[in-house]
Amino acid sequence: MPEIFINYRTGDGDHLAATLDEALRNRFGDDAVFRDGRSIGPGSEYPHELLTNLRESRAVLVVVGPGWATAAELRREDDWVRREILEAHRYRIPIVPVLGDSSVSWLRRDQLPVKLSWLAEIQSLRYRPYHSATDLAHIGDELARLVPELTDASQQTAPTASGSTHNSVSGGNHGTFVQGRDVSVGGDIAGTVYRNNTGPFHTGSGDQNVNSPHFSGDGGTFVAGDNHNGVHHTFGGDRRRHSDGGGRR
Repeated sequence: MPEIFINYRTGDGDHLAATLDEALRNRFGDDAVFRDGRSIGPGSEYPHELLTNLRESRAVLVVVGPGWATAAELRREDDWVRREILEAHRYRIPIVPVLGDSSVSWLRRDQLPVKLSWLAEIQSLRYRPYHSATDLAHIGDELARLVPELTDASQQTAPTASGSTHNSVSGGNHGTFVQGRDVSVGGDIAGTVYRNNTGPFHTGSGDQNVNSPHFSGDGGTFVAGDNHNGVHHTFGGDRRRHSDGGGRR
């Protein structure tokens, strides 16, 4: 059963009722709010659904439009707006009038039917279209205080979808930080960081060969820079070294 029941009059508060319905469902969940135009499905017994959900609710919002207090319908015993308010009062369910605009005056005893005159003594909330976000948040805050059973769905962390990763890095803005899903590091990652390199660089041990010529066979010559003394090679034949006094054997 819903925790919040919205009472309103069609033509004098139904737009605000729909706005409250949407905002409160976004904050507390779809099942937390009852508004007859949305909550009662085709084929349902209207009086039974209204009264059952009203009696099970934890708070009733009474939407008060500019002509609400002086409406002739409010003086009729069979008026559903009147019946819902009296039923909530009978069951001692907290009632919160929501004044629908800055132009709507606070309720006064002398403008209300006798059986509803006590509404003038209840603290009201106000909704102003030009402050809609602020006022809707305030109304939600007051309902959360009034009805501890309400769960603020907007404050719950959404479950992480399979295959996605959410992480963060904290601890200052100096040094090296690493973010990743699956990170395996052998050694220290807090070394030198190279950025925007335009050529090869060496960060480990051992030789580095970058675009170097490769030779195979008996030998070869590679000269870089000036060479004034010439280059001499001997290929093939006996590869033993010459002795100091003799020729080759």
